[in-house]
Amino acid sequence: MQFRKKVDNKLTVAVRLALTVGTFAAMAPALAQDATSASASQSEAKKLETVTVTGTRIPRVDVETAQPVVTIDRKQIQNQGFTSVADILQNLTEVGSPPISRANALSSGEDVGGYYVDLRNLGPNRTLILINGKRLGANTSGLQDLGQIPVSVIDRIEVLKDGGSSIYGSDAIAGVVNVITRSNFTGAEANAYVGQYDNNDGKGQSYDFTLGTANDRGSIMASAQYQKDDPVWAKDREFSAYPAGPFHQTPNAIDGVNGWSGITQYGSFTGPCGPGGARATCTLKPGTDPRDIANYQPLTTSRYANANQEMTLATGQERTSLFVAGKYNLLDNLTFKSDFLYNKRETLQQIAGYPYQSAAFGTPLDADSYFNPLGTTLNFARRGWEVPRTTNSELETYRWTAGFEGFFELGNRTWNWDVGAMTNRNNMLKTGHGDFNLINAGAALGPSYLGSDGKVHCGTAADPIAGCSPWNPLLPYGQAGAGSLADHDLQNFLFPEFHDTGKTTTTDYTANIAGTFVGLPAGDIGVAAGLEHRQEDGRFVPDAFNQAGLSSGLAATTTEGKYSVNEAYLEFDVPLLRDVVMARELSIDLASRYSDYDNFGTTTNSKASIKWKPIDDLLVRGSWAQGFRAPTISDLYGGIGSSFESYTDPCDTRSGSAKGNPAVAARCTGGFGGQPGVAANYVQLGQALAPCSTYPCQTNYQFTTGSNSKLTPETATTRTFGVIYSPHYVEGLDVSLDWYKIDIKNVISQDEVQNILDDCYVAGISSRCSGFTRDPANGVITNMFYGLTNKGWQKTAGYDFGVNYRFTIDAVGQFAAHWNTTYVDYLNIKADDNPDTIVQPETGYGGNFRTRSNLSLDFTRGIFGMTWTTRYYSGMTERCSYVNPAECNDIDHVDPFNGAQAQRHTGSTTFNDVQFRWTLPWKGTVSVGANNVFDKQGPIMYSKPNSAFVYYGGFDIGRFYYLKYSQRF
Repeated sequence: MQFRKKVDNKLTVAVRLALTVGTFAAMAPALAQDATSASASQSEAKKLETVTVTGTRIPRVDVETAQPVVTIDRKQIQNQGFTSVADILQNLTEVGSPPISRANALSSGEDVGGYYVDLRNLGPNRTLILINGKRLGANTSGLQDLGQIPVSVIDRIEVLKDGGSSIYGSDAIAGVVNVITRSNFTGAEANAYVGQYDNNDGKGQSYDFTLGTANDRGSIMASAQYQKDDPVWAKDREFSAYPAGPFHQTPNAIDGVNGWSGITQYGSFTGPCGPGGARATCTLKPGTDPRDIANYQPLTTSRYANANQEMTLATGQERTSLFVAGKYNLLDNLTFKSDFLYNKRETLQQIAGYPYQSAAFGTPLDADSYFNPLGTTLNFARRGWEVPRTTNSELETYRWTAGFEGFFELGNRTWNWDVGAMTNRNNMLKTGHGDFNLINAGAALGPSYLGSDGKVHCGTAADPIAGCSPWNPLLPYGQAGAGSLADHDLQNFLFPEFHDTGKTTTTDYTANIAGTFVGLPAGDIGVAAGLEHRQEDGRFVPDAFNQAGLSSGLAATTTEGKYSVNEAYLEFDVPLLRDVVMARELSIDLASRYSDYDNFGTTTNSKASIKWKPIDDLLVRGSWAQGFRAPTISDLYGGIGSSFESYTDPCDTRSGSAKGNPAVAARCTGGFGGQPGVAANYVQLGQALAPCSTYPCQTNYQFTTGSNSKLTPETATTRTFGVIYSPHYVEGLDVSLDWYKIDIKNVISQDEVQNILDDCYVAGISSRCSGFTRDPANGVITNMFYGLTNKGWQKTAGYDFGVNYRFTIDAVGQFAAHWNTTYVDYLNIKADDNPDTIVQPETGYGGNFRTRSNLSLDFTRGIFGMTWTTRYYSGMTERCSYVNPAECNDIDHVDPFNGAQAQRHTGSTTFNDVQFRWTLPWKGTVSVGANNVFDKQGPIMYSKPNSAFVYYGGFDIGRFYYLKYSQRF
């Protein structure tokens, strides 16, 4: 598959708009020679004596605050082999699993293709993204795409690791990521990056050019970046080439079908083809006439379909970005600032051809079809192998900010102020191909005849159907013949392009003022105050065929809604003690934010922080913060969606809870919660209603999900406490330890198929059994709704440990070491407030690592430098899919939720990266490196965390080599 190369006219429009925005700033250098430049420079210098750090709105001289903030500077970014903001942030130990990894080939909806960050594994919509302190636009799910920020413009990234709701807004429960762009850039810079896996695939390339000029009166900078990452195919990696992984490559009598699908590319039906004409699942003998029933034989597992052979392991991505920023000093104390961001991204997903089952759509092979070997209405199953399903997601972003900022003197004190506006518009187009047009499929499978021209036509000789191409679903893939799905006319008839469209707009107006007053013995009280008005407006419209149920694609309906909020905040920084015994500094920071939502009313959320330096070498800090997150547009006004979910039925006697828990077995067979009872030896049925052998097992039926207009906001409390030790006797050394605890109540969460079933049968909550339907004949779950809900609570706590050490050995060079570790004490969730509901631990399960640790060692000598980085992930736990000593190492495990339930514990995983770089005499720098230099592969995970494969979606998929060149002019 190839991305389109055409130049979009909208990019031209964007460039023109950006240049218009920057015109006023571009005039600044020409005016720099006037007589006021000297005084402007002096005023600017006075203003810049203080800085504002993420987590507070009060400018200060000391960058150390009471809030835990981690900073990634430009040098650290350049010393890594990553080309997107999200990839850089994903390697922070505080960041959880990638919300939608490139390995999630089965993901659907408007979020696909974006790069999101998930602090503390609490969900990406609880992490707020800022550019220079102002919001990045969100989609209807409340997610903000970090990938649209070009790395070429970044000066540093600041990550606030505690609740920032009182300072920045409600969706900062887990923390804030503030991307600070380069300012006062003068000259030009070009960067080129190319790389690929040593499997000779997954080529990545990035090119950017930055141009800027600055002086005392103003500055302007423009940067353009192009980035492309080729897809990687699942068939080209051992761990993803087979549905159940490398240890179970084929269906067999011991393990079962191992994830292979009985809906195959060869076609099948139930009829008389067994020994003695017995009924069986029949498929054509290779190379024989499909119209003769004598040429059919029972389908064996050797002819099952391996859908992984047509899937992307890593989706393809292409991005084009433009960023323009300028400022102009209108007066000595008045500055106009503006920036513009344009980004276009395309994301390509591919999965195997659709597993078509005619009975599900009421489109059997007609008795009068020329291809029907029985002459009676015939239901069949046939995978559209010749036409894999692809989705190309295109998103265009236009973001513009403008405002004035300045300062004034009041009582010999300086006050800073700013007013501004931001608007962000996302336009989305998703183009899908490979799903069936059910109207045309019905016609193609209807009556057909052999014409005098030797071709098969739709309809009858007396009443032909013009424009219709007949289909023989029993003709196997790779075998030529009439009605072949390889025929391009038939493909065009059955597989149109489907289009989903979306548009979201974020509009934000802000006004802030900050300064000091009331001089205390320990210093002046700092104060900041501000007003904000924000409106979110979004719409996502699935293709009309999908909305009407006229395609084989996942059912979906329109999402549309909007809301607005008016807010005011007030912050105080109060110095209590300074330069006394056991208090070189003691101060508190108090903040509160009032919010008035047009759909949820009012709320006030506050924060208190303390900063204490008993001695110069030691900083003690702590914070307490309230949080409030309102439901998003899609939470409240979203449409209905559907998917083929994977789960482990608790009633399954092979791998479900019924195997080791008599109470669960009794509920399953006894018809608990109004559901029909299952057989005592019940085994879950998967695709093509074949018994499952790998768990979680994918359903044969579409389950539905959707929004909930009755959702209420969630509230949160965040606590942090930490110390930073910087011993004066070891210059360049900083050691930090921070504890955090976050409690979220009334959690807005997507309900989960597994949780619903576990609550019903394991926890014995009968009300949870009404959300699904079992077939009384075979026990299979044929229908389920798992929409959004307000759950009971979610809690997490843990520790962040960091060591930073910089030193120089004169005869050798400069050294820097950065060691950061996050240990999660617990990450728990409770489905409701019922005291009998068991708390579900999530630490160590599903990509929620107990421990993550990174160690980076950097060395520089003259023109040469190198960086070595080690990334450590602790082991994980999952239910055993295969109960054998080699893969199930805790067979006798018993837990309070599932009873006797065999578990599998994986070992830890460590990846190593290296980069070597040389500075050239002509202001050039060349860097060569490898990510995952030892070609480490993580453990197989049958629970498929954040992935469509038996492998964690955040792990490296091979050794990746790259070459970078940077040139300054």
